Amino acid sequence: MEPDLFEEEDMGKRMLHEVRLFFIALQFFTRLPIPRWVGFDARWLAQAARYFPAVGLVVALITGVSYILATLLWPQPVAVLLSVVVGIWLTGAFHEDGFADTCDGFGGGTTPERVLDIMKDSRIGAYGAIGIMLMLALKVTALIALPPATVVAVLLIGHPLSRLCAVSLIWRMEYAKENGKAKPIADQMSGSEFGIAAIVVGVVMLIGMISGWMPLDGMIFGIVLAVSVSFWLARLFKRRIGGYTGDCLGAVQQLAEVAFYLGVLSAVSY
Repeated sequence: MEPDLFEEEDMGKRMLHEVRLFFIALQFFTRLPIPRWVGFDARWLAQAARYFPAVGLVVALITGVSYILATLLWPQPVAVLLSVVVGIWLTGAFHEDGFADTCDGFGGGTTPERVLDIMKDSRIGAYGAIGIMLMLALKVTALIALPPATVVAVLLIGHPLSRLCAVSLIWRMEYAKENGKAKPIADQMSGSEFGIAAIVVGVVMLIGMISGWMPLDGMIFGIVLAVSVSFWLARLFKRRIGGYTGDCLGAVQQLAEVAFYLGVLSAVSY
C-alpha cells in the first residue's frame, strides 16, 4: 500500500507543477491575472512554453465570446474588428510587436548583426508599420469574409495552431541572441514537451472535425498553409540570423494564424 501512496503523492505533485506551468505561461503571454498560490520560479519559464497553445485556446475563447456578443449589437465586420481588438489587448500586442520588429529587422538589415540590432530598436520603421497594417487588414478581411457561424470555430483552432507553429521553433532551433525578451523560455524543448503542446491543438481539431464546425478540406488546407509559412520563416531565420528570437516567434504566430484563416476561407469560398 505504501508504494502506491507515494506514487499518488508524486503524481499529485507533478499535476500541480503542470498547472503552475500553465498559469506561468498565461501570465507571460497575456495580461490575465493568475492566482497568488502559483508562485514563481525563473526556471519554470522555459518549461511553460509547452502551454503556449493552451494559452492560445484561452485567448480564442475570450475573443470568440467577444465576437458572439458583438454580433448581437453590430454587423459582422464590426464584431470581427472588436474581437481582434480584444485579442490584441489580451496579449498586450506582444505578438504583433514581434511581427513588426521582424519586418523592420529583415527588411532593413543586410547582416545578422544589423538585423538583430534593428529588431532590438523600440522604434517602428517603415517595414514594420506597413507590415503590421497589411497583416491586420488581411486578418480582419479574411474573418469578415467567412460565414458568421464559422468565425468562432476558426478562432478556436487558429489561435492554438499558430502558437504551436511558434513553439516548433523553440523545439527545433537555437536562440540567436545572448539576451532578449524570449530568452527565459528559449531553452531547447524536448520532444515530450512539444507533444504536450501538440495535444491541445490536436484535441481542438478533433472536436472541430467531429462537430462539423468547418469544412474538413478547409481545415486541412489551413493547416498546410500555416505549417508551410512557418517552415519558410524558420528557414529564413536560420539563413539570415542563425536561429530565432522572441520577435521571430511573434512573426510566426501572426503569419501562421492569418495563413490558417486564408486556407479555411479558400475552401468556404470555392
